[in-house]
Amino acid sequence: MDLNYSPEERTFRDEVRAWLDATLPADLKEKVASFAVMTKEDTQRWHKILADKGWVAPAWPVEWGGTGWNVVQRYIFEEECGYAGAPQLPALSLMMCAPVLIHYGTQAQKQRFLPRIYDGSESWCQGYSEPGAGSDLSALKTKARRDGDHYIVTGQKTWTTHAQWADWMFCLVRTGSESPKQQEGITFVLIDMKAPGITIRPLILMDGSHEVNEVFFDRVRVPVENVVHQEGKGWTVAKYLLGYERMNQGRIGIAKRTLAKLKDYASTQVKDGRPLIEDIRFRDRIARVEVELLALELTNLRMLDQMRRTGRPPGAEVSILKIKGTEIHQAISELFVLAAGPQAQPLEPLESAFEGPEAFAAAVAPRFLNLRKMTIYGGSNEIQRNIIAKMMLGL
Repeated sequence: MDLNYSPEERTFRDEVRAWLDATLPADLKEKVASFAVMTKEDTQRWHKILADKGWVAPAWPVEWGGTGWNVVQRYIFEEECGYAGAPQLPALSLMMCAPVLIHYGTQAQKQRFLPRIYDGSESWCQGYSEPGAGSDLSALKTKARRDGDHYIVTGQKTWTTHAQWADWMFCLVRTGSESPKQQEGITFVLIDMKAPGITIRPLILMDGSHEVNEVFFDRVRVPVENVVHQEGKGWTVAKYLLGYERMNQGRIGIAKRTLAKLKDYASTQVKDGRPLIEDIRFRDRIARVEVELLALELTNLRMLDQMRRTGRPPGAEVSILKIKGTEIHQAISELFVLAAGPQAQPLEPLESAFEGPEAFAAAVAPRFLNLRKMTIYGGSNEIQRNIIAKMMLGL
């Protein structure tokens, strides 16, 4: 096992850093650093810059616009983007739906959707969770009844991220009758969000943002050719997709950047007549997070080394990254609130109420609240521990 970068990989890292330093727009970098809300236009601008460079989809096959980088180079690129403060691109399109289409999609599906995902002209949302079927996704009840060359979809999805912006949804529906093996009879379909019968209702999160939605399907017609893989085999596709989703949730580069920002911020906050960073209890909590982040990084590198040597996709072990990565991000956000103290209470919309340091202090509380969801989406951390127990420990 080799956890060190080769000379060629270090050269590649330096190339990526130099390009990001020269190319990343200063206003976008500042918005990320100040925890400001990123608009759809912000992410689309960065998407276009990366697409023009040919770096927007590193993991895709070269024939569809991929870079041809190996797994370590892709990891380096992702972490350097996070550390530089680049906006996060829509993972639902580039890193979840696209790998599924590349692996399981028909040639017609690839030709129709992949170029539009690559250039950012079409965006996607995920139709997985339902009322009563979130952590236990196999309990989903949205039905799709075959009617000639269409399916008639009826049901409801919830916690659907950015459904209000999405052009398409990749969705799990039940095409077979429920059985003791609930994973049977589930089908993976692509749904046009402009189709008649779709209603989107916003769910406002506790930080005040409109990020997620309820989506209702009232006899929505979906062409049969929009089935990915095979009817009744959607659970196989879903598991493949979730492996990629959980692999991306460690976000080590972002964690390193925000932890460094926390240290700088704590050095400006005064408690009992001295900088907060000098408080022994606060320093102890920072040290604990930093040690856990280092352990997570080494774990990620071990998995990358295994993927580099074997070429196999991520398996059950990515649950480790999901659990620890999300918990670290939450811990850092909590320490920001502690450092900001009473200022971490936004009284008005941030754009009109505060400027400078006060604006940043006011932004840390909404961020803390928003990141509570990290240990839930992509499969709750409780479910991830069950996966580890069953698939890795044999319990």
